[in-house]
Amino acid sequence: MFPTIARLVLGAALLLPLGAVAQADFTSSFRLQDCRFLARGANPHFVLEPGRQLSYEDEEEGETLFITVLERKQSIKLPIGGRMRTIRTAILEEREFDADGLKEISKNFLAICEKTGDVFYFGEDVDIYEDGEVVSHDGAWRAGRNGAQPGILMPGTFLLGSRYAQEVAPGVAQDQAEHSAEGLEVETEAGAFRGCVEVTETSPLDPGAESTKVYCPGVGLVRDNDLELVEIGEAEEDDD
Repeated sequence: MFPTIARLVLGAALLLPLGAVAQADFTSSFRLQDCRFLARGANPHFVLEPGRQLSYEDEEEGETLFITVLERKQSIKLPIGGRMRTIRTAILEEREFDADGLKEISKNFLAICEKTGDVFYFGEDVDIYEDGEVVSHDGAWRAGRNGAQPGILMPGTFLLGSRYAQEVAPGVAQDQAEHSAEGLEVETEAGAFRGCVEVTETSPLDPGAESTKVYCPGVGLVRDNDLELVEIGEAEEDDD
């Protein structure tokens, strides 16, 4: 059995380095040294299976999103527990489109802590597009560089009220999550799901803004604000 996130939060809070206390009691320091990290696998609400693709639509706004676990992996080097470690992470690619075409491609670097089932977030590469051309890399970060550290994207055990940092990249990416609901039933074009959970995301870099995501067992993300899951399938890796 995985330990509860409450135990993780308590342990992390007791071991925070000076100055690393999270804003508004969002835990931002974790016992990475206790983890053997896996680039493949799943916890109840998040799946890292190569080739798996989730497709989303917001018909009203004309937006679509494709999330794909790529076949290849990414190596991340950072100091953990007093020594340098190399973590092999999965690459979760997100391709966002609006009515004008391609909007953004991001490659997110994730790995699962074998001991807890927590999906850790080690950074992302970001390409923002306008008229088919890359115009920005805003929001890109990498654990181990410029003071950035891994956060948790989805814990192995969902505990209502838990609050934790997803991104720990000061001044660049500081998303933080709160478990805001559980036991939800959700109907989408891709199917009907039970036992779903809700995560509310905020960031001190964008005060007042709020994002709501819903995750369902064995599936993962089914709603991202107004984007809703329409298909679960497979995709060939595309390097373009």
